[in-house]
Amino acid sequence: MIPFVDLKAQYKGIKDEVNAAIQNVLETCQFTLGSEVAAFEQEFSAYCNAQHGIGVNTGTSALHLALLAAGIGPGDEVITVPFTFVATVASIYYTGAKTVFVDIDPQTFTMDVKAIEGVITERTKAIIPVHLYGQSADMDPILEIAKRHNLVVIEDACQAHGAEYKGKRVGSLGDMGCFSFYPGKNLGAYGEGGMVTTNNPEYTRTIRMLRDWGAEKKYHHVLKGYNFRLEGIQGAVLRVKLKYLEEWTEGRRKAAGHYNELLADTGVPTPKEMDYARHVYHVYAIRTKSRSEWQEALNAKGIQTGIHYPIPVHLLPAYSDLGYAKGCFPHAEQAANEVLSLPMFAELGRMQCEEVSAALTMLANQ
Repeated sequence: MIPFVDLKAQYKGIKDEVNAAIQNVLETCQFTLGSEVAAFEQEFSAYCNAQHGIGVNTGTSALHLALLAAGIGPGDEVITVPFTFVATVASIYYTGAKTVFVDIDPQTFTMDVKAIEGVITERTKAIIPVHLYGQSADMDPILEIAKRHNLVVIEDACQAHGAEYKGKRVGSLGDMGCFSFYPGKNLGAYGEGGMVTTNNPEYTRTIRMLRDWGAEKKYHHVLKGYNFRLEGIQGAVLRVKLKYLEEWTEGRRKAAGHYNELLADTGVPTPKEMDYARHVYHVYAIRTKSRSEWQEALNAKGIQTGIHYPIPVHLLPAYSDLGYAKGCFPHAEQAANEVLSLPMFAELGRMQCEEVSAALTMLANQ
């Protein structure tokens, strides 16, 4: 069996450190926020080359609070892509604002920057580019458009810990960056977690209040806030794991390199790493028009795969009220029909990549 992701292999390598970190939280009883969360906020924001980090309970909450801090609310419009996890759009919905979609670039799966200005209206207040699968969106044109139209840019970096754009870390490029620490992410908690990174002290102050019932200090509620605090145990675990993130990222990039080499002349379309990007391969997605058949055949050989994502958000029943029909975003729809995610984790070895690639080569040549 070659698993899609192997969290146990990662845990075994850091078991003693993680157990000690958790034990420390149990002994200090700082279960919500506390010193471990505060230290992780400083360490992760520094890793992202951002001045501030605010830990929250999920990546979804990070996006939600970032939008609220930017003043986004009912009557406003936020531009993003339909080929993303549903949380990107849900966060906009939670504010009362309207989601406005643009299609993706078919090579990168990220926002088609040429489509942005065509959907900007007087109600547009923000753009959320999604750094999908671990590769940054093309940020320079997005930031230039945003500056010209006085729009806030909130990076959805929930799949892109450590990814870079022209040598700069994601999470430091826009007005705010939002990260998820869901267990399967490149930097994953042992539960849920998220963070907003920013260089803006006012956004930082607002989000810190919003995550903790809108309180400036205990029982002094300045804003109508939420219970979105990051737990102490998750902060402690993430501090341990952050020390290994660069090593794990290089492991993922090495595995992606094996796939690229082994699949080079097979006719299997592989991910394209752009010249401007450092891809961190949260997902290694190939494309095939025979996805169901390939997935079934790989599973029969003990090779687990995934699909990220089978239905673009504009075609989900939950968001049919946005008014988009099938055919509105052909690149997103085609990707949703074709992408197949191969096993990808830092410990994935050459022999495992060879086994996966051999099986794919047979399927491609049938």
